[in-house]
Amino acid sequence: MLREIIEGYAPDCEQEVQDRRMMLAYLDLFPGDILTRANEIAHFSASAWVVNPARDRVLMLYHNIYKSWAWPGGHADGEEDLLGVALREVREETGIERLRPVTEQLYSLEILTVNAHIKRGKYVVPHLHLNLTYLLEADESQNIRSKPDENSAVRWFALDEAVEASTEPEMRVVYRKLNEKLAALKGDDRR
Repeated sequence: MLREIIEGYAPDCEQEVQDRRMMLAYLDLFPGDILTRANEIAHFSASAWVVNPARDRVLMLYHNIYKSWAWPGGHADGEEDLLGVALREVREETGIERLRPVTEQLYSLEILTVNAHIKRGKYVVPHLHLNLTYLLEADESQNIRSKPDENSAVRWFALDEAVEASTEPEMRVVYRKLNEKLAALKGDDRR
């Protein structure tokens, strides 16, 4: 299932072409543990670009480890349904309960570098997140809350403000790409 999703994804830019190629290579290289953190080189994760129904605001959280505003997401932890992982992570990390996929199709993919850090008192070696991103929608009127062991704040941002709020230059590139895709999608909706 995971291989078919990645193979069936049509990349929108050179970054996605190359990252898609490498994800498929990692699936071949590490068939037994690519979905779990037991693979300390690379493992799959899922993230969500959560927008409001008008699609002019995005939900972000202040990530405690990265010290930056970021999208919700997390590790696959053995689960091959990465859309399900993205939905679960949004609920756990933001308190949002009612959300829906804008489409069940993959919205974006990227290989993200993760620097060494301490998590729950344990050293985590530098590694790669083979990340699949899904576009989700939620009403802004819902209650939101932080998840103190992972983030210290959750809030809605205007799309451009979300990019600027991130202090991670490499993630700003990703968030800009997601906003560009959203603008193209909104353009398609008007036809």
